[in-house]
Amino acid sequence: MSKHIGIVACSAEGAALCYRTVCIEGANVMGRHGHPEVTMHTFPLSEYMRYIEVGDWEGVARLMLSSVAKVAEVGADFAICPDNTIHQAFDLVVRDSPIPWLHIAEEVAAEAKRQNHKYLGVLGTRFLMEGPVYPAKLAAVGIEHRIPEAEDRERINEIIMDELVYGLFSSEARAYFGEVIAGLKNQGCDAVVLGCTEIPLLVTQEDSPLPILDSTRLLARAALKKATG
Repeated sequence: MSKHIGIVACSAEGAALCYRTVCIEGANVMGRHGHPEVTMHTFPLSEYMRYIEVGDWEGVARLMLSSVAKVAEVGADFAICPDNTIHQAFDLVVRDSPIPWLHIAEEVAAEAKRQNHKYLGVLGTRFLMEGPVYPAKLAAVGIEHRIPEAEDRERINEIIMDELVYGLFSSEARAYFGEVIAGLKNQGCDAVVLGCTEIPLLVTQEDSPLPILDSTRLLARAALKKATG
């Protein structure tokens, strides 16, 4: 018997990619058409943004706790959140959560360490790139990091919030991300974290001048491993 995965979702495209990854790659572990039981709940992204934009992480935590209570009530054994930004509220959530969680940045850091990376570029929303989610987790495994310059952070945030979360993936945006990643490579980075769960739908390894660390799929695979033992 596998464990039941609870998905506390925030933005639709990243959550859908995480869910699809669990279901599709589950067959590699559990046999044809097999995957663990999955329950997902999400509030509208607008509900999260009203708290994120004013830095109210306790408000974000309340939404996450309400979601995790719902998935726990129907039987989820542990939870994941396929959204990097709202992990800034993670410590507030796990303190009162009815079930345990996996942390997306911990899974990315573990994979970066396994691949022997030393210096990561981190891409995501402005709140993620400028926030504390990745610095502590990377430092804990001896990895340094760098984020793009302020102008690029603002443009990346606009692309995520105005395009990617709506399922819009343009060649112009893809080329722009490639340029930003090339800049991080020139500054010494040896890999790049796709630290918004929608970015892997836009940028693949073929598009990137650096090895990519796909936070969405890494979290999904960690959940599969935990669910199936």
